[in-house]
Amino acid sequence: MADQYTMTDPTTLYADIDTKAISQDGPGLDADMRDRADLGEETYRGSGRLEGRKALVTGGDSGIGAATAIAFAREGADVAISYLPEEEEDAQRIVALIEQAGRTAVALPGDLTDRETVRTTVQTAVEGLGGLDILVSNAGKQQHVERLEDLTDEQFDETFKTNVYAFFWLVKDALPHLPAGSSIIATSSIQAYQPSENLVDYATTKASMNTMAKAIAQQLAPRGIRVNVVAPGPVWTPLQTAGGQPTDALPEFGQQTPIGRAGQPAELAPAFVFLASPESSYVVGETLHVNGGMPTP
Repeated sequence: MADQYTMTDPTTLYADIDTKAISQDGPGLDADMRDRADLGEETYRGSGRLEGRKALVTGGDSGIGAATAIAFAREGADVAISYLPEEEEDAQRIVALIEQAGRTAVALPGDLTDRETVRTTVQTAVEGLGGLDILVSNAGKQQHVERLEDLTDEQFDETFKTNVYAFFWLVKDALPHLPAGSSIIATSSIQAYQPSENLVDYATTKASMNTMAKAIAQQLAPRGIRVNVVAPGPVWTPLQTAGGQPTDALPEFGQQTPIGRAGQPAELAPAFVFLASPESSYVVGETLHVNGGMPTP
């Protein structure tokens, strides 16, 4: 069976996945997608690059976070995933895949916009894994709003709490547990560089995450802790079908990239594996773009 090392034409890869118009409520579930995103369930092959490591991945129930959790487990890491309680169905599927890889899985439902929940999430992950040396701040909120007048203060606040505050809190709470050699990775976006007019709050938070990560990276590097960022382009996840994009825009989602299609979460996971592993020991404060060729400054 083909895996991430199989030579393929990237322009025709995933031609069988159709980003059909579909609308979901709430955060969106992978289980309710017409064409599910590829999380690497059948295609990611591990090679021991994270043997014995202990990782916390937020938003690990679906999309990029789920693909990263699967890849980490197959590379030899024990993995804790955090997710919203309403995403339990997706989360349990990822837990099962982590365990099928022979690794420990820790399920952590909770809303990371709450300060105490973040504190509890980190502590429970440390206890369940027996330590922590990889932190991936991936959980995100994205809701398109066509007119600035319709972007509510409540949405603006919740987007910042989910994307920026949670990242800040997670790093603060994890730091006492992270030994030298640990890796922190934040999920940013092409939106930090090419903001869409209908994603004002989301794009702003992703630019903020870039800045924060680069500042923290300089502070933590002397302690032997590396901080980096992955900036995806348009990637097919439940987030896009649950208000992340206008429904009528989904059939063409990702076609603006030079590759000509949306990315799949399985194509993002290797970037996180690289930044988490010791092979990237001299990579600090970097933003790794995985966006199908979309140019960035």
